Amino acid sequence: MCVQLEEQKSHMTIVLVTSILATVLGSLQIGYHTGNVNAPAKIIEEFFNQTWSSRHNQSLPDHSLTLLWSLSVSIKDFGALIGSLGVKYLADSYGRRNSILIVNILSVVGACLMFVSKASGSFEVLIVGRLVFGLFCGLVMSLNPLYIQEVSPTNLRGAFATLNQVSFATGILIGMVAGLETVLGTEHHWDLMFSLSLFPALLQYAVLPFFPESPRFLLINRGQAEKAEAALVRLRGHTDKVYAELEEMKEEARHSPAGVTVTEFFKKRRYKQPIILVLVVNLGSQLSGFNAIINYSTRMFQAKFEEAKYLTLGVGAVNVFFTLVAFFLMERAGRRKLLLTGFISIVVCNLLMTVVESVLHLMPELRSLQVLLVFCLISAYELGPGPISWFIAAELFDQPGRPIAMAFTSMLNWGGKFVLALLFPPLLKLCGAYVYLLFMLVAVVAFSFTLLRLPETKGRTFDDIAEEFRGADEIPLNKTGFNTFN
Repeated sequence: MCVQLEEQKSHMTIVLVTSILATVLGSLQIGYHTGNVNAPAKIIEEFFNQTWSSRHNQSLPDHSLTLLWSLSVSIKDFGALIGSLGVKYLADSYGRRNSILIVNILSVVGACLMFVSKASGSFEVLIVGRLVFGLFCGLVMSLNPLYIQEVSPTNLRGAFATLNQVSFATGILIGMVAGLETVLGTEHHWDLMFSLSLFPALLQYAVLPFFPESPRFLLINRGQAEKAEAALVRLRGHTDKVYAELEEMKEEARHSPAGVTVTEFFKKRRYKQPIILVLVVNLGSQLSGFNAIINYSTRMFQAKFEEAKYLTLGVGAVNVFFTLVAFFLMERAGRRKLLLTGFISIVVCNLLMTVVESVLHLMPELRSLQVLLVFCLISAYELGPGPISWFIAAELFDQPGRPIAMAFTSMLNWGGKFVLALLFPPLLKLCGAYVYLLFMLVAVVAFSFTLLRLPETKGRTFDDIAEEFRGADEIPLNKTGFNTFN
C-alpha cells in the first residue's frame, strides 16, 4: 500500500491548480452573500418599511419588520436545504464539472433579482432572489468538494478540498467590506452591492469549461477509460504518473455496485457508520456557535462597542486566516487531529463565553475578553470542523454513494445554519448567557464521537477507506492496518 501511495503522489500542475481555483469561485459567491447583509441590515430594513408604507400608507409594526428581515436572511439557507436534494441527479447525470456550470446560472439569476429589487420597489423580489441564490448554495457546496476530491492526487486531496472553505471565508470578508457604509452599504448603493457576485460567476463560465471532467466519474460512472486517462494526464502532467491512479480507480470500480438509490444508501450496511459519522461531524460543526456569530456579530458588538462593524471585519479576517492555516496543516496533521483540536477548543471557548457574558454587567472591562473569545471560537471552527465537515463525506463513501453522501452533507450543513439563524435570537432572549452552554454540549458530543469512531483518511485512497466499511455494522477499531489513531 505504501508503494502504491508513493506512486500516486503527484506534483501540483498548472491545470490542476487552476481547475480547482476556477471551481471555488462558486463558494466565493456564497461567502460574499453570507457576509454582505450583516452591516447594512438597518438600511435594507428601512427599504422594506418604505415599500410597505407606499403600498398601505402605514409603517410595518416592529415585530413584523423583524420577522420579515429574519426571513430575508434565513431564506438563503432554506433554499440551500432544498437545493441539496438535486446533487445526486446532477452529479450522476451531467458529471461533476458540468453540474457546477449548470447550477451557476442560479447564482446569476439570484444576483440579478436582488439587484433589481430596489428599482422595482419590491422587497419580495429581494427575498425571491435570495431564495434562488440559496438553491445555488445547496448544490454548489456539495458539487465543489466532490469535483475537487476526485481530481486531486491522494496526497493533496484534503488540502485542495480546504480551498473551498478558504474561498468561502474570503467571500464572507469581501461581503463584510462591501456592506460597510463607507463602501456600498448605503441607502443609494446597497442594490449595487448585491450585484458584485456576478463577476466571479461570469468568470467561472469563461474559465471552467476548459478544464477536464472528473476522471473517476468518466471511468467508474461512465466506463469511458480512454477519456478518464486523457483527463488524468492533463491533470497530472505526465503519462507515467497516472497508471497507478488508474489502477486504483479500476479496483474501486470492481468493488462498487452499478448505482445506489437513496433508499439503498440508507439501508446498506457498509454505509451505516459513515452516515452516523457525517451526521455527528456536520451537526457538531454547524450547531457549535460559529454561525450565530457570523450572522449576528454586528448586533452582538453594537451593545458594547461604537465601532461594532469594524470588529465584525475582524471576525471575517480571523475567519480567512485560520482557513489558510487549516489548508497548510490538512495533509500534515490529518483530518482527525484537526477535528479533535477544533471541537475541544470550541468547548472551552463556549464555556468561557458563558462565564464572561454572565459577569459582564458586573465587570464591563471584560468586554474586550469577550471579543477575544469570539475570535478564538472562529479560529477553532476554521481550524478543522468548518472545512472538514464539507468534504469528509467524499472520503468516507465509495463512488456510487459519494453524490448522495455529499447531498446529505449539504442538507445537514444548510439545515443547521437555517435552524440556528431562526432560533438563536429567541434562544438568546430565553437563556441569556447560558445559550453558549448548548453550543458547548453539541461540541462535546462531536468531540467524543470523533475520538471514538472517526478514522484518519489522510494519505489513503478512496478504495482503501471504503474497504473498512464494506459489509460491517461497526467500524473495526482494532483491525490490523486500520490507522484510526495515526
